[in-house]
Order: sequence, then C-alpha cells, then structure tokens
Amino acid sequence: MSAFVHLHCHTEFSLVDGITRIKPLVAACKDMGMSAVAVTDFNNLFGMVKFYKAATAAGIKPIIGADVLVQRESLGPTCHLLLLCQNHAGYLNLSKLISRAYVEGQVNDVPIIARAWLENAVDGLLALSGGTKGDIGCALIQQQTDVAQAHLNDWCQLFPNRFYLEVHRVGIANEETYIDAVIPLAERQQVPVVATNCVRFLTEQDFEAHEARVCINSGHTLDDATRPREYTEQQFCKSPLQMQTLFSDIPEALANTVEIAKRCTLELELGKNYLPDYPIPDGMTIDQYMRQVSTEGLDNRLAKLFDVTADNFPAIKQKYQARLDLELDVINNMGFPGYFLIVADFIRWAKANAIPV
Repeated sequence: MSAFVHLHCHTEFSLVDGITRIKPLVAACKDMGMSAVAVTDFNNLFGMVKFYKAATAAGIKPIIGADVLVQRESLGPTCHLLLLCQNHAGYLNLSKLISRAYVEGQVNDVPIIARAWLENAVDGLLALSGGTKGDIGCALIQQQTDVAQAHLNDWCQLFPNRFYLEVHRVGIANEETYIDAVIPLAERQQVPVVATNCVRFLTEQDFEAHEARVCINSGHTLDDATRPREYTEQQFCKSPLQMQTLFSDIPEALANTVEIAKRCTLELELGKNYLPDYPIPDGMTIDQYMRQVSTEGLDNRLAKLFDVTADNFPAIKQKYQARLDLELDVINNMGFPGYFLIVADFIRWAKANAIPV
C-alpha cells in the first residue's frame, strides 16, 4: 500500500457538504498510487454500492464507513464519530445504527445515534474520534482535559484496540490547539493517532462549487458576509506526498492510515435481492400467515360483492378460493410471500393516511 490512505471522504451523497463524485475520486486515488480509499458520507450509506463497484473495478480496496452524529445524553450536545466497517458484521451493525437514527433519533430532520445504542452494536467496526468535531476534540479545545479523558476511556472500552484519535490540518478554527493537546493525551494513554484531510471535494479548484453546495443546504448566499464558514480550500483529495509534508512531525499518524486500511476488508455480494423479514405471529410460518391474511381478505371482498346467505354463495366462493390457492402456491413456491406482505403493509398505511396508491 501507499504511505497514506484517505479515510475521511464525503462524496456527492453527503447532501449537506460533499461534492466529490465517486468515480473521479477513485480514479484520483489510483493515479496517486493509493491502493485503498474510504468513503464516509454524513449519516448515510447511500453511495456504498456505487463506490464499491467503482473501487473494485479500478483495483482499489474500498473501505465502507460513515461520519455519524452521536449524542451521549438526551437533549445534550452531539459529536461526530467516524465508523469504518472491518467486515460484514460491521457493515450490518452500521446499517442498523444509521437506520435506527433515521427512524428513532431525528432532531430537526437530522438523524442522531444515541450513545446507548452503541452497546453491543459495534462488533466489526473501527472508530475515529472525529477530530475537532468529536467529543474529545471539543473538550480539549475548551481545556476540559478531565472530560476529554473520560470520553477517551469510554470510547476505548467500547472499541477495544479499534479506536483512533483523528487529527487533521485543513486550516479550520482551533485545529492546532487541538493537536497540541491530543498528541500528549494519545501518548499517555497509548492510543494511536491517525491523519485525515476531511475531504469534501476533489481539487482545490472545486472549493467555490463546494461553498455553493453548502449555501444551498444552509439557505445562505455566497456573498453573505455573515454566513458560517466551516470549510477551507484545503479539504481536497491530497496526494500521499502532500500529506507526508503536512504531517512530517507526526509520521505515525500517516502510517496508521495504512494499518487501518489493512484491517478493513468488507466483501459485498452484489446482484442478489434480499427482502426484509416480515413480522409474523408466533407458531406460524410466513407461508401460513400469507395464506391466512389472503383468505381473510378474500372473505371481506366477497362479502361486499355477494350475498353470503344466498344458496349459491358456497359455489361462488369455491371458484374464487381455487384461484386464490393457485396464486398463493405460485407466490409461496417462488419465495415471495414476504414481499407481498410488505407491499400490502405500505399500501394499507398509505390508504389509512389518505395517500393515493
């Protein structure tokens, strides 16, 4: 592997602050001699399959991850945490955490992962501290060393031998203050540091386009002198040589990017459809449940169309029941009862909420 691997990259799928297109990112990393690269979009895995295909086609190792928001206490502050998948178990855990954040943890339309959810849900995941935007970084910048120490102990316990203190030099506020404090902390606690460049765009020339993207998300205009300026022109996909120059005083931070890349090997089996499991009553198979609800539905429909007390109703029902049995046999034999139950569920919900289907 090269002397450096980018482990913190937002792409066009980071809707709030990324404009890096996946194929050009992969091509640039390959041209610069990198044998791996990570995509860590903000709170999502939307671009995972596209990235995986592009990287493997180019002969570059894809590292799947996400930049997530974590909240230690309800209504408390949030902090960034970078999670990287070491294997399939890590991918499943990360998928579940992000999905849960969207379903249960949204605050002002922003998905947030509760710290408590991470218990027993981080197998197969490596974690980077989030740099100046992580809880350790925020505490150190505010000179709250004891708080930073407590957070570090917590993360190291949760991610034994899988937690890294992230450092970056992109020119944002309080960066050097953070580095001056985090390096001694890392040495005292024997926790490895790792360098990133918080990539948001491909080249320096893309900075203005990136700022336009940020303004679209925040509702500001480029010429607004009061708008927040959270990013710099240095957050592009730098070469290993540029990163070596930038971190010549912390060479181990570069070496650890390569070590992390070696530890992350996720192989995806693409081309197969995986349907979610539909919840069914205890003691029943999904085929039996599908047949039960279908028969109940048929009975309800026939009761609206025919006089169920009529002498000829049993003969009428037998005709419809035979057709239903035939179709259910086909559906069950093909393994699709779960799919039909899922579709029926969201159609039922849509109708109940006056949504046309």
